[in-house]
Amino acid sequence: MTEPQTEIHKGLAGVVADYTAVSKVNPDTNSLLYRGYPVQELAANCSFEEVALLLWNGELPDEAELADFQALERAHRALSPELKAIIDALPTTCHPMDVCRTAASVLGAEDPEAEDPSPEAELRKAHMLFAAMPAVVCYDQRRRRGQDLVEPRDDLGYSANFLWMAFGEEADPAVVEAFNTSMVLYAEHSFNASTFTARVVTSTMSDLHSAVTAAIGALKGPLHGGANEAVMETFVELGIRADESHAEAEARAKAWMEEALAAKHKVMGFGHRVYKHGDSRVPTMKAALDRMIDHYGRPELLGLYDGLEKAMDEAKGIKPNLDYPAGPTYWLMGFDIPTFTPLFVAARITGWTAHIMEQAADNSLIRPLSEYNGPAERHLPGGRPVAQ
Repeated sequence: MTEPQTEIHKGLAGVVADYTAVSKVNPDTNSLLYRGYPVQELAANCSFEEVALLLWNGELPDEAELADFQALERAHRALSPELKAIIDALPTTCHPMDVCRTAASVLGAEDPEAEDPSPEAELRKAHMLFAAMPAVVCYDQRRRRGQDLVEPRDDLGYSANFLWMAFGEEADPAVVEAFNTSMVLYAEHSFNASTFTARVVTSTMSDLHSAVTAAIGALKGPLHGGANEAVMETFVELGIRADESHAEAEARAKAWMEEALAAKHKVMGFGHRVYKHGDSRVPTMKAALDRMIDHYGRPELLGLYDGLEKAMDEAKGIKPNLDYPAGPTYWLMGFDIPTFTPLFVAARITGWTAHIMEQAADNSLIRPLSEYNGPAERHLPGGRPVAQ
């Protein structure tokens, strides 16, 4: 009698590993909820600082709570001389995600409470990572350009200061708003690969910075992060022609996509493991992209966007994901393409640390089983001496 085969869930597809109160995708409305709030409502009405506090604390802050957090965050934005020196020592040939990963580890080594697992210490560490990561991302981009560090300002909100440190000039309010929208949309997405990685590390009772460092490593993988970079690389491959009309760009992009699909090339920025009827975050991010296209006067970029999207929909019925509008939005703002995924890191610090604290509060070591499919039990030939 043969034994029944174990059902294997490759990639843990369909496996419900635990409870979470941080976020969920509501299939009835195809909406992503942060602590119950639709993310599109948060993006339209809240600062990223407010959304961070919602993810960490479970409720939106009142005015006093927000003011206290803003004062704390603004006081801890600057790179320490030691961290700056370590970033300077890293080669500019490495990917910026390597810099983020190293910086998270260094920030943990510098933190005097790194090994304190109390809820109060964990929340403070989350605050500090939130405050510090923008300076890491911005300085790394600037040093690769041969530019000097721009010190943070304490009179600007999170998103405005982020853009200030990146480019050394105050951004237009419309650009700040679009950037804030992207940060809110990227902040959290339940048990994705990097978040689950952070929870696995936390389940071993390792420290918060180790869990975040591991999450950054997971996000670096092209099957999880990096799609916003790949989207823009596609646009660059197509050629962005400032003198081209929307219609001309759309036709050229549509033809390119048809050829790519016929050759069975993978085109990033489309489809999602969770969403079956289109990523619920896309309309909000697309609206932000539209505003940036108008702001910078680049209709040909919208032509490329529309052509690729229409061709994919007609051929495969696959809808864009968040990375598709986010990539060209960041490019219009002036960010270098390899910096796009580090921007994702700066946003997702909030979701990762919210899940780390949730895991620690009701912990169980995450240790799945496996089904062995190697050789049957076997033995060394008789008489062979056993090493002592």
